[in-house]
Order: sequence, then structure tokens, then C-alpha cells
Amino acid sequence: MTYEPQVGKEHYSGKAYRSLERWSSYWHQLELVRSASPQTVLEVGVGEGVVARELKATGVAVTTLDIATDLHPDIVGSVTAIPTQDRSYDLVLAAEILEHIAFKDVPQALRELARVARTHVVISIPHPGYVFSLSFKLPLLPKIDLLLQVPFFWKTHVFNGEHYWELGKKGYPVKKFLACAKEANLTLVSYKKYADDPGHRFFVFSV
Repeated sequence: MTYEPQVGKEHYSGKAYRSLERWSSYWHQLELVRSASPQTVLEVGVGEGVVARELKATGVAVTTLDIATDLHPDIVGSVTAIPTQDRSYDLVLAAEILEHIAFKDVPQALRELARVARTHVVISIPHPGYVFSLSFKLPLLPKIDLLLQVPFFWKTHVFNGEHYWELGKKGYPVKKFLACAKEANLTLVSYKKYADDPGHRFFVFSV
């Protein structure tokens, strides 16, 4: 399936990209990438450029890839056919990207992410649901965040012009995505949700 850009550059200056949860998502992306200590990173999906900018500020060599030419990526291309050689980058980051392609194309995208990465692949995907969270801080102890979420497993996802699918909805359980990742020779290191960004699930894979 051939994909075209779904939104214009102005989309990323909208209110949704100024929310606390969005910036929390950036923070978690950065922490997961930095924890792998890569020297080179391929970021699939330019977005606002926040993550690439912050990584570059800490000395990481970042290359960006996107199908949207108006975002001025370093490489114009699709996640289903990344135009670069095998093992080109230490780590590949695809944050909120895979839901923008039909699920039938996700296995191919995962194979491509695994192909171009030397050590790790970091992925985040929308995982909506009813959220119950509690945060508290006691003197001399670290902050504690408690999160309970009930995914929308009974809801059928309808393409909204951007997302073809979302984790947790009918037909898209987390285990189905993990099975696709395993078939792509990606080994799960961790998958997490965070109380300050409950709408996404973050995955770290080794290759």
C-alpha cells in the first residue's frame, strides 16, 4: 500500500502538540533512547523536531526520515521501505508512526526497523482507554505514580484520517503487536506506560 502525508506542517503547531502529555511523551522517548547510549539514531517521523533537536544537543548524530517533504527530513521515504543499508544506525526510533499505516503493513515496517538498526528499536503507539492514576510524594522518598488503565477492547477502531488502528481496541491486542515484532526478529526488552502520558505504550526492542 502506498501512503501519502496525512497532515501538513502546520498540524504540528496545533494545540495538541502543546499539551503536557505530548511533552511528557517527548521526555520518555528521549530517556528510552538515551538509556541505550547510541551514537547514531534514525528517527522515523519528523514531527516538530523536538526529539531530534534534543538528541543532537547531547552529541547524538540523528538522521530523520519522513514521507512528508514539507517537514524537510534528511531522508524522504516510508517506514515500510527505508532507503538505507542494513545496520546503518545504532538505534531506530519510531514514535507514534505505525498507527499511521494499515496493520497489514506493520509486519513489513517492523522488519525494516529491525533491518536498519544495529542494537535497538524504540517504538511508541497509541494505547487509549479509561485511566485511573494516582501520584504522591512523601518526604525523603521518590515520587510514586500508580496507573491503572482499562483499554477500549470492545471498541472497533474507525480510520479517522490519521490512525488506521490503535492498541487495545478490538482486533489489536498488545500480544498481536508483540507477535509481529517477534516475527521481525525483534527481541522485547521492555514495554511501559507512564502516568504522565497514559495514552501511549512504549516498547524497547533489541536486534
